[in-house]
Amino acid sequence: MASITFQGNPVQTVGELPEVGAQAPSFELVGADLAPVSSEELAGRRVILSIFPSLDTGVCAKALREFNERATALENTTVVCASKDLPFAAERFCSAEGIENVSTGSAFRSSLGEDYGVTMTDGPLEGLLSRAVVVIDEQGKVVYTQQVSEVTDEPDYDAALAALA
Repeated sequence: MASITFQGNPVQTVGELPEVGAQAPSFELVGADLAPVSSEELAGRRVILSIFPSLDTGVCAKALREFNERATALENTTVVCASKDLPFAAERFCSAEGIENVSTGSAFRSSLGEDYGVTMTDGPLEGLLSRAVVVIDEQGKVVYTQQVSEVTDEPDYDAALAALA
């Protein structure tokens, strides 16, 4: 169980992020078009999983925009932005913001939060996903993780992208 904070107050998650070097847990999310976004369909590609509570917060929206901008320079890499937002909300947000370089995936009916240890178990956002980044290589191995210690802080974009080098 990870100990993080939300607006300075302690919050726990259901577990810990996968270890670097471990095989990444498989996942299946629901894309904006209601089609699956899965680790199986991304096999052979590098994946950046940007996990966050909700697009309806400024920091989450900013992180999605930032990964969208940086994704243009990445080869053989898919950035998957995962939250429990409904696919319709993600589609609206991406359409309004011109987001085209990342995939969104809703975990509303997925075990991603439990499998990756990021579902918050208490606090005002209980049940939503904490802010985290997991980078997975072409072989499905975890090469980088960051559990952001304060949910309202942005992830370390540079460190996540450096893990792909």
